[in-house]
Amino acid sequence: MNTRGYAIVTASYWALTLTDGALRMLVTLYFHQLGYSALDLALLFLLYEFCGIVTNLLGGWLATRLGLRVTLLSGLGLQVIALLMLSFVQPTWALVLSVSYVMAAQALSGIAKDLMKLGSKSAVKAFVPERDASALFRWVGWLTGSKNALKGLGFFMGGVMLDTIGFTMSLWIMATGLLAVLVLATGQLRKNLGKSQHQLAFSKMFSRSSAINILSLGRLCLFGSRDVWFVVALPLFLIEVVGWNFAWVGACLASWVIGYGLVQAVAPRALRVLGESVITARTARICGNVLIMVSGGLAMGASSGMPSISLVLTGLALFGIVFALNSSVHSYLVLAYAEVDTVTMDVGFYYMANAVGRLLGTLLSGWLYLETGLAGCLWMSTGLVVTATGLMFALPPIQGELAPTP
Repeated sequence: MNTRGYAIVTASYWALTLTDGALRMLVTLYFHQLGYSALDLALLFLLYEFCGIVTNLLGGWLATRLGLRVTLLSGLGLQVIALLMLSFVQPTWALVLSVSYVMAAQALSGIAKDLMKLGSKSAVKAFVPERDASALFRWVGWLTGSKNALKGLGFFMGGVMLDTIGFTMSLWIMATGLLAVLVLATGQLRKNLGKSQHQLAFSKMFSRSSAINILSLGRLCLFGSRDVWFVVALPLFLIEVVGWNFAWVGACLASWVIGYGLVQAVAPRALRVLGESVITARTARICGNVLIMVSGGLAMGASSGMPSISLVLTGLALFGIVFALNSSVHSYLVLAYAEVDTVTMDVGFYYMANAVGRLLGTLLSGWLYLETGLAGCLWMSTGLVVTATGLMFALPPIQGELAPTP
């Protein structure tokens, strides 16, 4: 195990993730403060998610030719540019100009985030000894879990920074810190990291593996089921219905994402305790069925009159725990099914589907919250979970799999 390389990649991923979480909270709360509607807020993230789709699709192919070092450093650099762009937004701008400009800056941020995620998760397979399934699942779980914990901390940081030092100063501080990380990482990452020994054709960026295709569609539905209530509906519910301030909203979303990340980090041990020491498609089906029961129960509870804040928060906490286990299993399976020489392209295609799910969830979150409130968003979430779980029954066995024993 190349622990030094893993540590460098993880630290860079953490830094970008912290700013990504803070930026999402800053944009959502600041522009809500300026009077933007739920649908307007959803549109601000439209290009962010759309560019994630394109980045994951093209980024995997480019990384096999240029190497993961270029992918990782480009992600850090583009995030710095996006933060600086947003710092020039003025509240006096016309709505059309403001939305267009923010969408463009968010597009760069979306490219940056997915270049970093694609590069980091692909690099794990390069750092772990081949066919060591136990180490692969453990290190993927830790990378994903720690990333989400940092993103949660970013949500909290964004809410607090908006309340204390304001929108513009927050962006300048984050851009400066991330620039320092970029300079440090530039001299540490080896140039040939993740570069394929064969020049793969552009046409092969679309996965030919049925297992990768099934997992990708399942990932689309899984992350759509989260973002349909998380991105716009929940923050506005907490502000408009519950009456919380920005710092409390940021703290709530931060706690959810941090808890979700911690569960992902311990997922290998948790699943072993539950009797799933060998991670297969069966594991994904079991976790998916549990998530169906949780999301369905939460939707029914939210539909029975005005849901209490304790019911909503408890239900969403339980959703987060089970969702995290599902996400960890999916993240392991895509690497287990991927071929070593095309892992970056397979992972890129998979996270392209992930970005489609986030885009779908974001748009539905704004529209459904306006039309049906939080309950409608949760019912849509349940339908997407049912679809994601059903797809797991079509997965083939993993060829040559060694039993993970985390």
